[in-house]
Amino acid sequence: MRFVLASQSPARLAVLRSAGLDPSVVVSGVDEDAVAASLADPTPVELVRALAAAKAEAVFETLIGTHEGGTHDGGADMVIVGCDSMLSINGEMVGKPLTPEAARERWASMAGKTGELLTGHAIIRVENGEKTKEASDTEGTTVRFGTPSQEEIDAYIASGEPLQVAGGFTLDGRGGWFVEGIDGDFSSVIGISLPLTRRLLTEVGLSVIDLWTRPAS
Repeated sequence: MRFVLASQSPARLAVLRSAGLDPSVVVSGVDEDAVAASLADPTPVELVRALAAAKAEAVFETLIGTHEGGTHDGGADMVIVGCDSMLSINGEMVGKPLTPEAARERWASMAGKTGELLTGHAIIRVENGEKTKEASDTEGTTVRFGTPSQEEIDAYIASGEPLQVAGGFTLDGRGGWFVEGIDGDFSSVIGISLPLTRRLLTEVGLSVIDLWTRPAS
C-alpha cells in the first residue's frame, strides 16, 4: 500500500518519516484562495478541512490520470493524505505570511498571546485505481506565544523560516524559541497529527502498523 503525502511541506514529511513511514510526495497545486472563496462563510474548522480535502482530491486526480498531464497510476493501491494548517488568533484565521512585512505584522499582533493552530486532514483510500473510502477531520492545538524582542523578531524573519509556514512560526525550528508552550498535539502544530491520522486510517480500513517501513535486515 503506497502512502502519498499531498504536500510539499518538509516538516510534514519529516514527521511521517520519523514515525516509520516512507511517503511519496505529490504536490497538489491547489489554489487555496479559490477554494476558500468557493465556501459560503465557513467556520475555521470547515475551512481547513475543505482545503485538506481539495489537496487530497487534486492529487488523486493527478495520480489516476483524470487531470491533463496526470501520471495515470491506475490499478494501484494507495492512501492519499492531504493537510492544511491555519492559525486562529485575535479573531482571525491566518495562513502563511509569505513576505517579511506580513510576518513582522503577524508577530507584532500575536506576541504574548494565545492562539489555536488548526490542521485539517483528509484521507482517500484507493484500491485498484478506484476511490473506495474517504475520511476527514481537524485537530486543534492551543499555542501560547512568548514575547520576543524586536531584535529577535528581525533575526527570525531574516532567516526566512516563518514566511512559508502557517501562522508565521514553527515549533520544531527557530520559532520554537518563541513559543512558551502548547496544549494538545505537538505533531499537529508541525503540520500533521499522528494520532488523528492513525484514527482516519482506521476509518478507511487501514492499520498504520501495516504502513510502517520494514527494518533493514
